[in-house]
Amino acid sequence: MGKYFKFFGLGILFGIILTKAEVISWYRMYEMFKFQSFHMYGVIGSAVLIGIVVIQLIKRLKIKSLSGHEIMIVPKERGYKRYLYGGTIFGLGWALTGACPGPMFILFGNGFLIMLAVIVSAAAGTFTYGLLKNKLPH
Repeated sequence: MGKYFKFFGLGILFGIILTKAEVISWYRMYEMFKFQSFHMYGVIGSAVLIGIVVIQLIKRLKIKSLSGHEIMIVPKERGYKRYLYGGTIFGLGWALTGACPGPMFILFGNGFLIMLAVIVSAAAGTFTYGLLKNKLPH
């Protein structure tokens, strides 16, 4: 059980950083969608660039995990439909709740108790997907 405290601590640190950077703010998201501010585009864009660099480093340098296992990056299937459908569902959820999955927990931790309904709904949707996964086109 003690080994999970480091992840709990990292989660709290991540929540503090996102709160201080104002990326969990509904107003910042609203500004982004109305093209009134570069703040969120800068954060998302820098995250994408860092992700690209890190993935390339992992692939080229054969970096191992902390436990010593090789990190495997499996190529995705070709096609755009799954991304179109998934992105649409993700975007609708983001628009309806004002938060994407990570900030849901941070907002709840910041005292926005209504986010508990969002968290429960997201968990129910994930559970339902798990039940129907084999019957859905992938």
